[in-house]
Amino acid sequence: MSQEENPIENNENEKLSQEQTDELLRDIEQATTDQRDQQIAELKAQIDEQKDKYLRLFADFDNFKKRTAKERLELFQTAGKEIILSLLPVLDDFERASKATENMTDINAAREGMSLIHNKLLSNLQQKGLKSFDAIGTEFNVELHEAVTEISAPNPELEGKVVDELEKGYYLNDKIIRFAKVVVGKKS
Repeated sequence: MSQEENPIENNENEKLSQEQTDELLRDIEQATTDQRDQQIAELKAQIDEQKDKYLRLFADFDNFKKRTAKERLELFQTAGKEIILSLLPVLDDFERASKATENMTDINAAREGMSLIHNKLLSNLQQKGLKSFDAIGTEFNVELHEAVTEISAPNPELEGKVVDELEKGYYLNDKIIRFAKVVVGKKS
């Protein structure tokens, strides 16, 4: 066995190896610290990237909310535009009829003109989904009728039924928008 091979006999070699071991441990410790610092830096970069994505997403959502609120407000402001535009010719007809009846002596011509205007208005509204319903002679229904008053029924068949209609009721696209104002017959 040679001197180099025997660690007990070679104390000087042992010290060097202990120093080398300590140095290696310091290098490893330093390397681990550097690696940890590098990992921490990478994690901070990832966090910053995620924060940036979050802020952009939040800003996009906030812009979306503002834009849809603005569009909704504009929709409400212009919702009746189409209907108003379709009714303007009827308004023009009423103005012309008013001027024409100032010096008119024939009442039948005035009635005919009013009937034409009424039909034009009704046609425009029906194209938009308006539909009236008749109430006279039907059973009183609180979901369709608004009772203004009760009178004694002229005959027993009209008890609890609509005797007269003061204002028509209307549906808009199968949803009631105005109840019929009616007079209901009661038992005498």
